[in-house]
Amino acid sequence: MSFSGALRRNVLILSACQALMLSGSSLIIATSALTGLSLAQNRLWATLPLSCMFAGTLLTTFPASLMMKRIGRRAGFMIGPLAGLVGAAVAIWAITERDFWLFCAGSFLIGVLNGVGYYYRFAAADISGSEYRSRAISWVLAGGVVAAFVGPNLAAFNRDLIAGFPFAGSYASLLAVYSLSILLASLLRMPPPTEAERYGSQRPLAKIARQPVFFVSVIGALIAYGVMNLVMTSTPLAMAGCGHSFSDTALVIEWHVLAMFLPSFFTGHLINRFGVLRIMGAGAVLLFGSVAANLSGVSVAHFVTGLVLLGLGWNFLFVGGTTLVTESYSPAEKAKTQGLNDLMIFGTVALTAAVSGVVHETAGWEMLNLLVLPFLLTALVLIVWLSRVHKPRPVTSA
Repeated sequence: MSFSGALRRNVLILSACQALMLSGSSLIIATSALTGLSLAQNRLWATLPLSCMFAGTLLTTFPASLMMKRIGRRAGFMIGPLAGLVGAAVAIWAITERDFWLFCAGSFLIGVLNGVGYYYRFAAADISGSEYRSRAISWVLAGGVVAAFVGPNLAAFNRDLIAGFPFAGSYASLLAVYSLSILLASLLRMPPPTEAERYGSQRPLAKIARQPVFFVSVIGALIAYGVMNLVMTSTPLAMAGCGHSFSDTALVIEWHVLAMFLPSFFTGHLINRFGVLRIMGAGAVLLFGSVAANLSGVSVAHFVTGLVLLGLGWNFLFVGGTTLVTESYSPAEKAKTQGLNDLMIFGTVALTAAVSGVVHETAGWEMLNLLVLPFLLTALVLIVWLSRVHKPRPVTSA
C-alpha cells in the first residue's frame, strides 16, 4: 500500500469533514460561554451549554463506534451531521426565545454529531498500513487548520445577522456547514467491515484496558484534552473580565485552533522519526509552557501566547496518544476499544467544560491554570515510565 490513489482521496475527504466539524466546534467555543452568560440566570452556569455539547459527544461516542462496526464508516458519517443540523436549528430557536435550557439541548445535539465525527481520525488509521497510520491521523487532524480561520470568523461575521439576537446568526451558519459535511461523507469509498472485524475472537475489554500501552495512551490523550478544554473554555470569560473585546477573543481562539492543528502536517513525520512517546512528552512540556504564559499576564499577547502553546501541546500529546492506542487492539477489538478510548476522553472533556466556568468564577483565572499542573506532571511521569518498559510494534513496509 502507498499513500496515494484511493487512500489519499479518502483521507482528504475525512480531513475536509474534520475541518467542517471543527469549524462548527471552534465557532461554538468562541460564542457558547458568552451566549450562555446572556441567557443564564446565574453566571456560574455560563459554560454549561458547552458542557452539554461535550456530554452529547460522551454519550454518543461508544454506541457510534458499535454502530459503524455494523453499518460502516460512510453511513455513520452521513448520519452524524443530521443531528448537528437539528441541534443548530434548536440553538437558533433558543437564542431568539431567550431560553437557556433549550440552548443547552441544541448544544447537546451538536455534541451527538461530534461523537460520530471524532472517529474520522480512526477511520483514517483503519484504512492505512502501519507505515502511514500516524501520517493519516495527522492529515485528518490537519483539517482543523481550516477550522482555525472559518469558525471564529463565521462567529464574528454573522454575530448580528439576526437583528436583536447576538450570535443567532452565527449558529445559522452551522446549517450550511453540516449540510456540506453530509455531502462530502457521501463521496467516501471505504471498504465495509470485514468478517474478522465483525466476528473475530476478542479479549475482554478489561484485559485490553489493563495493557500499559492502552493505559498510558488514553491517560495522555485524556489529560491533553481535559487540560486544553478547561483552559480554552474559560478564556473568553477571562478575556471579557479583563476588558478585551469579542474581536480580540475571536483572534485568540483563531490562533489557538490554528496551533492545535497546523502541526498535524508534520506531527506524523516527527512520530515516525523520534518515536511516539518522545512526541507525547514534548506535548506535556509545551502544556507546562502554556500555564507559565497564562500566569505571566493578561494582555492579548499573553492570551495568544498561552493559547498557542496550549494548542501545540495538545496536538503532540493527543496525536501521539491516538497513534499509540492503535497498538493495543486487534481488528475484532477495534470498535469497543476505540469506543472506550473516546468515552474516557470525552467524559473528561464534558466534565472540564462543566466545571470550567465554576472554577473561573469562584477561584479565578490564575488558580484555574495552577490546578492543571498536577495532571500535566502525571502525564509526563507515565510517558517516561512507559518509554522504559514498552517495545513499539514494528513498522511494516508499504
